[in-house]
Amino acid sequence: MKKRTRSILGELNNIYGRRDNDHFIDATANNIIESSINLLGRIHETYDSNTANELERRFLNSIKSGDPKKFRRAVTKIIESKKNDNP
Repeated sequence: MKKRTRSILGELNNIYGRRDNDHFIDATANNIIESSINLLGRIHETYDSNTANELERRFLNSIKSGDPKKFRRAVTKIIESKKNDNP
């Protein structure tokens, strides 16, 4: 390919890449938000009010802080307490 042709193709690819990235971010954000809403709904259906509110708080704090371990620790506590309650 000629150098000029590669340059034009590169420019077109850059333009498409930026637009595609915007669509990717939009679609991904939409999917994550819908999934989060579904997860929180399921949490509130599954657990008592106090536990559900605590899990919701930890879930949102995990997102804000960028630390998924905060939410995981809360779920692990619930699992362990269920194991201890049902020997």
